[in-house]
Amino acid sequence: MSRERLRTGNLTELMSTHHVVGVTSNPTIFDKALAEGDAYDEQVRELAARGVSVEEAVRSITAYDIRWAADVLRPVHDSTNGVDGRVSLEVDPRLADDTERTVAEAKALWWLVDRPNLMVKIPATVAGLPAITQTLAQGISVNVTLIFSLERYRQVMDAFLKGMELARANGHDLSKIHSVASFFVSRVDTEVDKRLRQIGTQEALALVGKAALANARLAYEAHTEVFSSPEWLALAEQGARPQRPLWASTGVKDPAFEDTLYVTGLVARDTVNTMPQATLEATADHGRITGNTVLGTYEQSRDDFAALAGVGVELTDVFAVLEREGVDKFVDSWKSLLEALTAKLDELG
Repeated sequence: MSRERLRTGNLTELMSTHHVVGVTSNPTIFDKALAEGDAYDEQVRELAARGVSVEEAVRSITAYDIRWAADVLRPVHDSTNGVDGRVSLEVDPRLADDTERTVAEAKALWWLVDRPNLMVKIPATVAGLPAITQTLAQGISVNVTLIFSLERYRQVMDAFLKGMELARANGHDLSKIHSVASFFVSRVDTEVDKRLRQIGTQEALALVGKAALANARLAYEAHTEVFSSPEWLALAEQGARPQRPLWASTGVKDPAFEDTLYVTGLVARDTVNTMPQATLEATADHGRITGNTVLGTYEQSRDDFAALAGVGVELTDVFAVLEREGVDKFVDSWKSLLEALTAKLDELG
């Protein structure tokens, strides 16, 4: 997601040639986009002339891009009855541990962008869980991000169900509220495999590259359980749409792995896969999609988890480390974005 991708028509092209049906953003993506080229200079110059604060400038710039992308994707949104054609925008990551301010920020972004195919991204931190519920209760579509563990994913699904119950009580049309749960994949292998190599035994090294797919596949099993429950079916009768699992961080970090591993290994109904450009191109070029690659894997996935515990990998600690690192990385990118934009405002003002 970048203005360069929008103004060159690249997003429209990818929709046509690569069947892309949505885009996402986060502080890291915006920080990188602002640093490259001159796509933002005209708007920054106008913002500087108005003397706006850097915080207001960030919101103006990001909202402009998100609205543009939402308009490009609107035909997909309309033709799929709102299921696809979605664009995601993240709340300020510095609010990850503040429920009340996260909800206020989500409402402000929903109002500012003012597009029905927006999803507001909220991290699945402890404070983020009630924020997810409260935001959905306002009729706002939510992309829950930074999910790493099965335990936290079940809490996210519970927060979603509670939010939809409240939305119904508040008189919202449940069919208009959409949500995805972004379950991070490659980072799990990166952290687990580092620990396996430190252990260094033959049994440990045999498990390299197995944790991430096992984790995601068991998450899908949990999804199928929750979204066939009586609690969910009662909401579905009122028009609610299920919260779809979204496979995030699907770019392969280890060059020893197949570059489409986290795409071809996670093919299942009612899921979303957000791919970086290189992974998208690799999948289009030589990815082999042969059918569902998740069903029938649950027992093996549980065996892989048991084997990881057996060699001394403490997955609870892995997931806690990844969540905190994920928040910290986005906060660092947000701060970098503010610093870069401050410099541009000074330069072009």
